[in-house]
Order: sequence, then C-alpha cells, then structure tokens
Amino acid sequence: MIQDIAPYHYDNAYYPDRQPKPDSYVFYCDCEQRSILICRSGQETSDTFDFPHFQDLEADNPGIYQNYTYLFSIDEQEFYLIDSLITTPTPRFAMENVQFFRGSRPRHLAFAAITGHQLAQWYASRRFCGHCGAPLRKHEKERMMYCDACHQMEYPRISPAVIIGVTHGNRLLLSKYAGRTYKRYALLAGFTEIGETLEETVQREVMEEVGLKVTNIRYYKSQPWSYSGSILSGFFCDLAEEEDIHLDREELALAEWFEREDIPIEDEGRFSLTQDMICRFKEGNI
Repeated sequence: MIQDIAPYHYDNAYYPDRQPKPDSYVFYCDCEQRSILICRSGQETSDTFDFPHFQDLEADNPGIYQNYTYLFSIDEQEFYLIDSLITTPTPRFAMENVQFFRGSRPRHLAFAAITGHQLAQWYASRRFCGHCGAPLRKHEKERMMYCDACHQMEYPRISPAVIIGVTHGNRLLLSKYAGRTYKRYALLAGFTEIGETLEETVQREVMEEVGLKVTNIRYYKSQPWSYSGSILSGFFCDLAEEEDIHLDREELALAEWFEREDIPIEDEGRFSLTQDMICRFKEGNI
C-alpha cells in the first residue's frame, strides 16, 4: 500500500527549528487546485518525478530560507512546506494534480506527496481561530496552530473511517461510487460518527448503503489515507441473512456480488487498503 515504503523510513516528528539546507526538498502546493510542484530531469518516464530542492529555486525566491514550515523526513531527506513561490517557466517544473501520485514513482516520494498535501491543506484551513476569530500562529514546539487571544489549540485533523469487505460464502460485494471521478470497483466505506464504535460503523454503513445486515465483523488492517485526511480501518464481515440489495443511489451507482474467481483486479500495486482487501479475498486468503 502507499505507506509501505521500506527500506525507506518516514519520520513525522516535528522539528520547527530545523533549518533547510540547499539540498532539502521544497514542497509547494496549490490547495484550491489540489496540485503539487514537481520537477523532472528530462530522462524519466511519464510516471516518475522528483521534488525541487531549495537550491533549484533560491535564485527566483531570495527569502525561501526564511519562510518555510518543516513537514517531515524520509531517511535523511527533509521536506519543507513553502506557502508562496516564484518559478521560472521551464519544462523541468510542473504542477501535478494529487491524483497523479496514485501511480507515480518512486513510491516513497509519492507517499511524501499525498502526506504533504494533507498537511498543506490543514495549514491553509487553520489561519484563524474557530472559537474567537483571531489569527492563529504556528506553535514553537508542537505541530499545532495556537490562538494567543483565547488559547485555543488546533491539531491536524484525522478522521476515522472504515473499509468494509462484505462476504457471502465464496462471494464478495463490490460497488461503484455515484457522481465521482473514481470509476473503479470499490468496497463499501464510510466515516465513523460521534459516539460510535468502528464495528457499529460497519453495521450502519452496510445497512445505509445496500440495506443488508452483517455479522462476524473482524478487523483486517489500517491505512493512513491522506486524500480524505483519514485513518482507514479495514474490516471483513459476513452477510447475516439472505436479502436483496437496496441501493442508496446518492452514494452508489451499483453494488453486486462477485464470485471469488471473477473479481476484477484493477490495481496490481495494491496502492489502497480497498484494493489490498479485494486482492486478499480473490487469492483465497480471507
């Protein structure tokens, strides 16, 4: 999955006083367009990329070493968020939509891209205090936005959600979203509500989306999913009783049962928890 970047090591410890070096990575994001600045040497294939370094951009941005936010590191390579940037038009630099990184390489940089995008969106949406309206500032010790007026503390938002593999003997329930650009088969999914356990989320979402009751709910694994600012928890469960599917057409375009051998595999790289769970069931490991 996207977070599986071994042998590389992702370190999300926050070091606000760590200053960038000329070879540190610049992370620049247009949050409204959901795009990220990348660079190419001209020798890569269309799905490979790199991030620009500070030394690549310092000529056009003399204050680049003073205006930054430390994000994280992968191995010894540090990433810094830059809020504003001037780039000279050149084929080497390009703004790529965040969806590009679903299939781009190297994989550890693709993970850095979507993780950095999540943090950039959070910083962009936390400029003013939600309690009193005063400007927020970056805290000097924690990854937190702090209000000096009312002492409100704002931490990065992480929303719990579930991915649900509903099984019935040798069959798996697959669905397609309604009104979304993502057209591949997926599993049922949904966000956890206040006062609800993850297992209760599984039961509620299955009932709401397809009108089915499930039993034998069992945890599989989790995945950070920066596209929606979520932590995903994967569960398999069994159909409790034979019933017709009653589709919530505002959420889903279709939902249908697939025999194990007929399940379509649309992501051999298992980028997402959804595709990993589909592959595991098809292979007979669930």
